[in-house]
Amino acid sequence: MFRPIAAAFSFALIAAAPAFADEPYNAKVTTIFDHKLPHVPGKSMRGVLVEYGPGGHNPSHTHAKSAFISATVIQGRIKSQVNGGEVKVYNTGENWTEVPGDHHQVSANASDTEDAKILAVFVVDTEETELTIPDD
Repeated sequence: MFRPIAAAFSFALIAAAPAFADEPYNAKVTTIFDHKLPHVPGKSMRGVLVEYGPGGHNPSHTHAKSAFISATVIQGRIKSQVNGGEVKVYNTGENWTEVPGDHHQVSANASDTEDAKILAVFVVDTEETELTIPDD
């Protein structure tokens, strides 16, 4: 029984890999939850899943003006640079924060062969709908 399940799982992984090919930068960003904070009028918490294929990245960017972000690597390894600081590599389970006004210059998969994922949780003004603003 194990072999058919393992074969099906392997096929699913192989079939899923090309899904990134249609995404710019070999990255996919999906809002997975959006909740108004009940005791903080005008604020919401939004969860964003960022999936990078091998070698994937997002361009340099800032976030919504009110955004406080906690990002956790949930798969693989992520390269990140904020505000011209050191380029750091975060492994699965590690995290970092960004505060309003931060400039995120590097956001990339640290591997050219493996996928990587980040869960970014934003606390943001509810009316702000554009969470990520690419540099010009």
